[in-house]
Amino acid sequence: MADFRRWITALSGLALFVGMASAQVNTGGGNGAFTCNATVVPNALRAEGMTEQVGDIVLSCTGGTPIADGAQIPQANITVFLNTNVTSRLLSGSASEALLMIDEPNSGQPGFGPSLPLTLCTTPTMGCQAFVGTATNPITSATQAGAAVTTSGGTVPASNVFQGIVSGNSVTFFGVPIQPPATAGVSRVYRITNVRGNASALGGGAASGVSQAIASVSIAGPTSVLVNNSTLVVGYVQNGLSSSVRSATGGSFSTVGVQQCVSLSQSPIAVLRFSELFGTAFKSQYALVANGSAPSTAGQNVPGQIYNSESNFLLPIGSATAGFADYGTRLKAVFNNIPSGARLFVTTRNLTSSGAPFVLTASGLPAPPATASIANLVSSETISNSGGLTPVNQSSTVSEIPVVNGSATAVWEVVSTNPSTNENFDFGVEITTVANPGSNSPAVGTATVNMSFAPTPPAFSASSGVSASSTLPIPRFADTSTARNLFSVNVCRTVLLFPFVTNQAGFDTGVAISNTSTDPFGTTPQAGTCTLNFYGASAPAAITTGSVASGTSYTALASTSAPGFQGYMIAVCNFQYAHGFAFISDVGARNLAMGYLALVIPDPGIGARPAANLGANSGGEQLVQ
Repeated sequence: MADFRRWITALSGLALFVGMASAQVNTGGGNGAFTCNATVVPNALRAEGMTEQVGDIVLSCTGGTPIADGAQIPQANITVFLNTNVTSRLLSGSASEALLMIDEPNSGQPGFGPSLPLTLCTTPTMGCQAFVGTATNPITSATQAGAAVTTSGGTVPASNVFQGIVSGNSVTFFGVPIQPPATAGVSRVYRITNVRGNASALGGGAASGVSQAIASVSIAGPTSVLVNNSTLVVGYVQNGLSSSVRSATGGSFSTVGVQQCVSLSQSPIAVLRFSELFGTAFKSQYALVANGSAPSTAGQNVPGQIYNSESNFLLPIGSATAGFADYGTRLKAVFNNIPSGARLFVTTRNLTSSGAPFVLTASGLPAPPATASIANLVSSETISNSGGLTPVNQSSTVSEIPVVNGSATAVWEVVSTNPSTNENFDFGVEITTVANPGSNSPAVGTATVNMSFAPTPPAFSASSGVSASSTLPIPRFADTSTARNLFSVNVCRTVLLFPFVTNQAGFDTGVAISNTSTDPFGTTPQAGTCTLNFYGASAPAAITTGSVASGTSYTALASTSAPGFQGYMIAVCNFQYAHGFAFISDVGARNLAMGYLALVIPDPGIGARPAANLGANSGGEQLVQ
């Protein structure tokens, strides 16, 4: 970035040199040369954002001598260069939503210029001519001598709004009339707004809050003007989002274990938390009124106002609206590796804005107060809100999200937020499974979740997303998320303890393990391997059997599987209802022999089991923790 900054500085110096070498505007006069001073209030820019609003650039120009009545006002091209691509929306060709306004029209400030309505120059690639004359305010009927009018001798105020033409990292306003205020103590004001930039190229992470969006401003072309402070910091780039997964009761989280042999019905497994890293990282589509609804687009059109919304200064141009965002900030959870047979549900709105713990229940969740910061579930990450936000299943507290090829996506849109504080938005996740181990359903596996802003690629191509576009949505983001384990479906097991197995002192032990999942009670037949773990003298490595079919038994001799061994053995069988028998005797069973049933012990993977269940392995234990 340092090399680029040096390039920007050199370019600014070149622009100033060219301006001094060519014709300047009214450099004489008792009020001094006509010069402009550039200022800006930098915005906080999300490091994930590709279409971040940089701060308005204001050129306050003073000095010069009056232009004769009836004479044409000299024109100039005003260009803003960023140290990243300009990504303002293109409305027609290369003409964008970036706007330059002269003398703060429609602002209500004192003076004739601020009292004028917004009047667009309709030829953005050429600009619009203006002449000195006496203008009549079409709203107040007030007149002003020495004002800019459309024709020599006319009274209609000239255009005071110009569209920017975007090219890579620059936006240029062509043919802007440059009329010196001439009167001492009076300034001509040029405000540049609706400039968006690709902040994702400027850095986040360890550089969060340190990286800067830098703009360089020049006034050149047929007329050149000296610009003081022409290189400006228009934004500080910092990470806007952190995410975490919490337990369903609001505490610390560990991957939830789900047993394949136990059915679940909308069982709460987790709370997804999206945390705002600065107060304006989460924004509504428009500036909000008290009850969280959005005003009409016509109300967001006062120059210099801070709206803290994804939309900025709004001005209808043809069938489009400059400054318009397609939606408020969207938060996305992408679930991957979802085992077949598992269904996902999420809450249709955030649980709270206070960060207090929650207990999810299948019967429903309390809705937050109407005045709270709110985010609603929407049907996709790119669907536009031009016709108004249509939440998904807003009458319900939870909604199922479809699983396609093991993946599912939930997207919530912020519709109300408090820009003066960092907020947490929490959303609950529930799962449903129908146990069918015989059909390996739900399938064994571990589901993950990625949490980010939305939309991100592949909703659009990464290469196109970092450039100005007429078709891509605003806002849009880079995906900086990482996958987290969410829940795992585990095979249902039976753990058998054989307390004494020997192949010493002339004795041998026969072991039998039966798969009794075929029974007269309607149990779903299962099959799986058993792993034999030996502990004691001359213990061999663990042995994994072949698959033991339902209704069959596996048998082995210690002399074959564990020669010279004496100790105990634990068999872990990947099916329910395994039972074991051991028979110990001297060779030929001539003098001493005994047999015993293996003990069914609690499976450590699902926690301790009451003593009453030790022999049953019924699978009724608490599985979601």
